[in-house]
Amino acid sequence: MARFLTPAKIGLLALIELYVEGAVPNEGIIPVINFLASNLIDCDLSTAQSPNSNSNNNKNLTPADRWKKAESTLRLVTSIKDFETLLSPLAAADKVPGRRLWDRFLEKLWGLDSLHKLHEFFAAIPGLLCRTKEELRRLGLEDAEGELGGRTRLGRNSPFGAFVRRAHVEFVRLKFERVMELWRVFVRYRQPTAGYWARRHPQHGGRLSFDQVLTEGEEEWGQKETGELAVVAYGRMLLPAVGLLARGEGWMEGGETLPVSSDDVEGLLEFQIEQIQKYGNRIPPQIRDRFRNFLKGSHTVPSLSHYLNFSDAWRSGDFPTSFDHLHRYFDYTMQNRDRLFYQYALMNLAIVQSDFGCHKEAVATMLETVSTARENRDTTCLNFALNWFFHFGRAHPHLVRELENNSMLGSGKETLAFLRVKAKETGMWILWSSALQSEAKLCLANGESVAVAFEHMVRSSQLIVERNMKTMMGAQISMAIAMWDRLGLSSMASMACQVFLSCHARNSVFDDELKITCRLAGLLAGKGKYEEAFAMLESLDQNSLRSARPNQYWHLYRGLLKLRRDLHRNNLPAVDTLLAQLLQTGPEDAEPDTVFIIDTLHIEALVRHRDFDGAFTKIDNMMANLGENNRDVALRIRLLIAKAHLFDEINRPEKGFTIAMRATSMAWRALNIPLLWQAVGALANVLNSLSEFSAAAQLLLSVLPRVLETDVSFTAGTLYNLLADARMGQAGQFFCTAVSDESTELERQRGRRRQREMMMRAHAALESAYKYFERVEEVEKQAEVLAKMATVMRGLGDEGVSEGYAARYLSLRREVERVNR
Repeated sequence: MARFLTPAKIGLLALIELYVEGAVPNEGIIPVINFLASNLIDCDLSTAQSPNSNSNNNKNLTPADRWKKAESTLRLVTSIKDFETLLSPLAAADKVPGRRLWDRFLEKLWGLDSLHKLHEFFAAIPGLLCRTKEELRRLGLEDAEGELGGRTRLGRNSPFGAFVRRAHVEFVRLKFERVMELWRVFVRYRQPTAGYWARRHPQHGGRLSFDQVLTEGEEEWGQKETGELAVVAYGRMLLPAVGLLARGEGWMEGGETLPVSSDDVEGLLEFQIEQIQKYGNRIPPQIRDRFRNFLKGSHTVPSLSHYLNFSDAWRSGDFPTSFDHLHRYFDYTMQNRDRLFYQYALMNLAIVQSDFGCHKEAVATMLETVSTARENRDTTCLNFALNWFFHFGRAHPHLVRELENNSMLGSGKETLAFLRVKAKETGMWILWSSALQSEAKLCLANGESVAVAFEHMVRSSQLIVERNMKTMMGAQISMAIAMWDRLGLSSMASMACQVFLSCHARNSVFDDELKITCRLAGLLAGKGKYEEAFAMLESLDQNSLRSARPNQYWHLYRGLLKLRRDLHRNNLPAVDTLLAQLLQTGPEDAEPDTVFIIDTLHIEALVRHRDFDGAFTKIDNMMANLGENNRDVALRIRLLIAKAHLFDEINRPEKGFTIAMRATSMAWRALNIPLLWQAVGALANVLNSLSEFSAAAQLLLSVLPRVLETDVSFTAGTLYNLLADARMGQAGQFFCTAVSDESTELERQRGRRRQREMMMRAHAALESAYKYFERVEEVEKQAEVLAKMATVMRGLGDEGVSEGYAARYLSLRREVERVNR
């Protein structure tokens, strides 16, 4: 494998020479410079966007576009087609009719018709550069203007100038055998254009036109002797009848290898690793396979390839392979570095072990990382390890409880304060922003001031904008979505999701895009828009979903949405099938919050199966577990509401009074608005059971406008249903007044009027409840509401409408029974 020079780089040098000579027309300058820049310095002018530009190029980029750099490098190395695609549409600057810039480019390439001409070409390319002051002084010129003569020159330190200088130096360093090998692969690289060149220049269309020495020697030496000499010089590249193997990409036949340099391989390795680390995606299969063909021509495998294989195996979920490649990488890279970077090997190993569920081993490995980093005085590694321990402790508190008790830092809040200060001192801006976001999250989890959480978020946002940390926008917006959701502002949460997906997803890790997409799908499902929610999940990039953990999270969340829908539909066989799969997900396989959602849905399924003992036992176990691990206050509120609901299901709602009051108080202190309204609904249900209908109605009427802001249709329908119960209770009280012997005639008339008014209000509330239950396809509640509406209309004396409601009720019941067979 060559060190730097390849046929593709000779083509780039020829194109630079055309540009310097002024052969590129005005309309082709930008495309040519963009082509050169994208292949030399990884800068694409077509997607670069100035601050004042209104271009939508960046907005239309897809995850597949991120790999275009690798694809273009692979194509350029193996085929000359990219040059043809670029130059064929452009006319030459000399304006000769029928002459394209592609023709001028081929003149340059086919002008290299011998090994001697190749030497002359590389000897002449330093002339493309501006002369140094020493050279100008030697030539007797005052400045560079005197030697230009109207010709463009490249700055010696410009990107193109640096490339020309390095190409010249690398060629001078080559041994003769390497130069000969470069010449052979260049001839083969250029050969697909031989037919076009022969049509345009018939005088150069001979069988051995690729080498002028052979062409001239054929007359003197004879055809047979010249052929034998050509076979000795070019080997298997020649065919007896044709002359040269005219292939663009068929480099692997006959023992030939791809014309790739170690510089190209290292550049592709670094690019692929950067893409994996920056976006969390696996390498597309077609790029991975072609890259492996690149490495076949190398006698030595670059150490970075082991890290690339480790990253790909890790993302694919292959623990043994990733473990093996990680050891190989650090074994090869640390042979002469002693233990200088040993802590990073341990840190990578701990992260991999954590991802694959080996949590105890991960803790032990990270502790060793801390010890080694202290020994080497690596503050960056120490800060990262401490940050990892904090987040790991939040997810698995029972594994680090002993460490926290023995730690001098104390609680998690003090740990974050320490991290924030250290990150600021060492200039670790990403860690600083992450610590601020973690402090905001901790405030919400502990039910502390929302204003303080907002303060941390604003400081983090300011840091992200000042330091242009685009990759942190995903975590920042995810935290903002959680805060808007807790404040009951669903529209703001939805808008934040859409802003991220429209503006920031292309610069963020795929995990952030996946989670925010799932959050938006959950908001849509809460409104009853299930098809839109599933379409949102299906719109995610399929190559990104090839990674094991994102794929698992995607399937898990999709299963949760389907389970929620089947629960609303009361499709119990489908619910049991889904739960049998989802309940196998433990803390080692998913995030604790996701496991909690699965458990709460399991409780609801047990209630629908009328297994109240099982549901009660599961709630108690979950509450005991939350108390031990000091988890988010919102989770405890949800369990309290579920317990109050369970008492209602067994017709003992008054036993849940204390629980409902406690849930309401906790939600109010934590300012968790959606759970506050659910707790208020549970409290109103208890008041209805205690015949405090006026208090329940007053309570519900005060919160219903805010409930509608949350866009949770099931909660809105539930509260409207409770309001109808309260209204009917008030109607019953007025009926008692109307039929009481102790009431005057005026009071009786007023009681009958108020009774009818309350029944009409109950009917209106039931209509609203039915509308919201219908949105989320909640068939049990729809049937309950229809039965109540039929009863209300019968009480109002409208038998026809009552019979219609009864018929709809029976039809719905038959449909539910048919589904559950």
